[in-house]
Amino acid sequence: MTDPQERLAFDQTRLDKVRALQEQGVPLYPHSFERKHTIAEIRAKYADIAHDKSTESVTTAGRLYIIRNHGKTLFADLGDESGRIQLYIRKNDIGDAKFSFFNSYIERGDFIGVTGHVFRTKLGEITIWVDDIVLLCKAVCPLPEKFHGLKDIEKRYRQRYLDLIVNEESRQTFRTRSRILAFIRRYLDERGFLEFETPVLQPVYGGANARPFTSYHNYLDQKLFLRIAPELYLKRLIVGGFEKVFEVARNFRNEDIDTNHNPEFSMVEIYWAYHDFSDMMALTEDFVTSLVTEICGSTEITFAGTKISFSGPWKKLSMADAVKEYGGIDVLSMGVDELRKLAEQHQIDEWEKPQSQREFLVLFFEGLVEKKLIQPTFIHDFPVENSPLAKKHRTKDGFTERFELFIYGMEIANGFSELNDPIDQKIRFEAQDEKRRHGDLEAQMIDYDFINAIGYGMPPTGGVGIGIDRLVMLLTNNDSIKEVILFPQMKTIKEERDTPESVSPKLPGQNTSRDS
Repeated sequence: MTDPQERLAFDQTRLDKVRALQEQGVPLYPHSFERKHTIAEIRAKYADIAHDKSTESVTTAGRLYIIRNHGKTLFADLGDESGRIQLYIRKNDIGDAKFSFFNSYIERGDFIGVTGHVFRTKLGEITIWVDDIVLLCKAVCPLPEKFHGLKDIEKRYRQRYLDLIVNEESRQTFRTRSRILAFIRRYLDERGFLEFETPVLQPVYGGANARPFTSYHNYLDQKLFLRIAPELYLKRLIVGGFEKVFEVARNFRNEDIDTNHNPEFSMVEIYWAYHDFSDMMALTEDFVTSLVTEICGSTEITFAGTKISFSGPWKKLSMADAVKEYGGIDVLSMGVDELRKLAEQHQIDEWEKPQSQREFLVLFFEGLVEKKLIQPTFIHDFPVENSPLAKKHRTKDGFTERFELFIYGMEIANGFSELNDPIDQKIRFEAQDEKRRHGDLEAQMIDYDFINAIGYGMPPTGGVGIGIDRLVMLLTNNDSIKEVILFPQMKTIKEERDTPESVSPKLPGQNTSRDS
């Protein structure tokens, strides 16, 4: 059985044209084409062109988007990565045979190469007056309706290539994403950080509280996990003598999918020897502000209709103060029974699970505060129970030197003064493992090799992980993570039995007889 909605989108009329061209010996998919100019180069060079044709000819190539037939003349829109330009094609110029060929066989979506001269139409449009046309690729799948593009959101995500063909907004989003990635590397390289690559397949997962994807290696005869974070390997590099390291990493977490979460996502993790969480907050603020200025040309952006200012200094609050300010609850002055009643009254999910003040602090913060943090805000001083890799706070018992950055209710960054006491780390891992064995699917495993590594000595170190996808969301004004990931994870459509409506088109050269 084949899923009808996932079938080939070949168009029978186009396939018939392919067959006819093959019979005529016309090359449908030539190996190369000498493109001498991009469309952007043509538009720039002839920005001041008048109505007379240019003396020099141009040769360019691209995809046909619109064709307008006016009898013995054709107007068409040709597009490449750099932009679009209008074509003017006259029967008298290219001859009856080529004009008829274009009219009969070339359609929207096909790739062509053209040579001609540039002029400006009476309506002011820079246009190529075509002298010659070459078919470079015959498209057998038709593009969406020409004036409205691709509006089906699910189809845009499932067939991103089609979304990119017809929606300039999507192409611009991913251009911006590419610029953001380039900036990240440039910013850190200029400050002396070295980029490394650490394992994606790991025998022990760690570095965050998350449920992993599990695999199995036949030759090694052992279970392996897709990494949930590169943290423990990058800190091994600090142990090994590197002092400023980072990785732009693809991570994998077997968690819910929503507007802010995708099972496969990107982040940059940074570690800096002889520094602490305060230094990493300063680095994060400078990095994000510099990025916003580079990409948007200002320290102020608009996201989801709300003005967000990145001008510093950014607000900083301890988690306890944040719950007091935004939730109206002084958690650390109340008893557990009283907190449980409050959580139930506020209808906070899983209100019955916490057993201590600090556990309720996290519950109230996540349930009442996060979504209210619109402007860039650092939340610091997290409870030790949910920070197994962060160093204990130097002045606050039961808390750690950990921070998270929130913008428009989204966690953007998470950083620590990194725990480098191997005895304490072993105790914390054991507490996590106890939770895991009692059913907490997001608790961390014990990584004995990592404990051993920091047993050889790791200098005081600050670290931070910054979510790239959510940064791209902010800087492109997209409110769904699927808009900024080229190929987001989608649920497979259930297979159905073949129906007459779902029969595949007949391919050129295909014999449909049962007796073949």
